Amino acid sequence: MSEPDPRPGPDAPHGAHGRPLTRGQKWAGFKESPYFPATVLLLILAAAAGLFAGSYTYAMANPTPHRIPTAVVSRPDTARGKEFVAAMDKALDASLVIHVFRTPTEAREALEEQEVFAIVRTGGRGVRLEVASASGAAVAQLLAETAVKVGDTLDMPVAVQDVKPLQKGDPRGLALFYISLAAVIVGFVGSIQLSVHARGLIPLERIGFTIAYSLLGAFAIASVVDWLLGAVDLPFVESWLILAFTMFTSGMVFTMFNTLIGRWAMLPTWGVMVLLGNPSSGGAVSWPLLPSLLGHIGRWLPPGASVNAQHTAVYYQGHQRIFPFLVLAAWSLVSGTVFWVWRHRHPGGREHMPQHAATGVAAD
Repeated sequence: MSEPDPRPGPDAPHGAHGRPLTRGQKWAGFKESPYFPATVLLLILAAAAGLFAGSYTYAMANPTPHRIPTAVVSRPDTARGKEFVAAMDKALDASLVIHVFRTPTEAREALEEQEVFAIVRTGGRGVRLEVASASGAAVAQLLAETAVKVGDTLDMPVAVQDVKPLQKGDPRGLALFYISLAAVIVGFVGSIQLSVHARGLIPLERIGFTIAYSLLGAFAIASVVDWLLGAVDLPFVESWLILAFTMFTSGMVFTMFNTLIGRWAMLPTWGVMVLLGNPSSGGAVSWPLLPSLLGHIGRWLPPGASVNAQHTAVYYQGHQRIFPFLVLAAWSLVSGTVFWVWRHRHPGGREHMPQHAATGVAAD
């Protein structure tokens, strides 16, 4: 009679390793595996693609006038003048916000300060409409076309003049939007690359290199667009520094979120700077034609502040405003403060003592 085989059969239990894993153990194992972040990224990228397309389509696909500040030189005191202004407002869905000025000089100064988008002057049988394509090509076109139609309807001659035309190399006024967009994206991409390839930088070094790539990158953008392509005649130093300020702010925004939430920092950065900031910046579609919410919040975000400052520097020289610079400064200051206060949480940096020195001390 043969001896029984002492080896366990296929159905014999194998101790703890032989028991089936519980759901909790399977979930814990999945979270520790590389498949978990890969799956999360898969879902995030799909959502980001839809949101990216949706945000730009929502802001730009069907621009509609909401609030167009318009100057009227003296209140139209004739019945025909009042009729024209009322008909214009009705044709534009009551979106005209009328500002009355006593003289053409006062009205023109308001246009230079970008307080109004057009000037209406009535006199005799006709109307003179002065528009500013530099304040928004789509707005100027809409006002001009509407004025001509209203004039035809009322049998009233209308003369339209573009008193602030766009430069020849930028007939749609998009070049300034694109260079600002480049500064925003390269700004936070540069910060991402520092975190990946130079994670040993200490906080002051990281800020220093962010300043350095911002200055150099902004110089490259401005020189290519102006000197190489000749698309826009920039006030070079001012435009260069605006782009550098934008790039630095964008880089520091990513650094702040990287300090707060680590590897998922790209999500809020992309949301604030690209999904929300760029469509609402007023660069591709002027603020009066954006959905009202975007038109209000856009100028408080770095992309909108950058476009605003760049636009004034190029087309309204001598009338630069401090507000967009305060917006960029506020975002940079908050981001830098958060990074500095919680710098120990940032996934980077190094010990102040070189590694070989620390080893030598330990050996002694």
